[in-house]
Amino acid sequence: MIRVVLPAHLRILAKVQGDVWVEAGGQPTIASVLDAIEAQYPVLADAIRDHGTLQRRPFVRFFVCGEDWSHEPAGTPLPESVVSGKEPLLVIGAIAGG
Repeated sequence: MIRVVLPAHLRILAKVQGDVWVEAGGQPTIASVLDAIEAQYPVLADAIRDHGTLQRRPFVRFFVCGEDWSHEPAGTPLPESVVSGKEPLLVIGAIAGG
């Protein structure tokens, strides 16, 4: 099981408290984890990535083991520490403005 930490506004939208746990069979990737999240919480289907292109939304970032994976190919295999649930996949809502 993969542990995913969502930002507060997405947890509220999905009506969940705390971390989300999903199964992403085979060799899990960010894409397969997002597929599993969207299957489990359909309301998030257009919130994290664009529904048509499946590209990450501009103000959403992914962190894996303390590193920014936002620009990694979505099919990059996740490290074992994330796959095993020891480390979470963090979905962060970035902030911009001035």
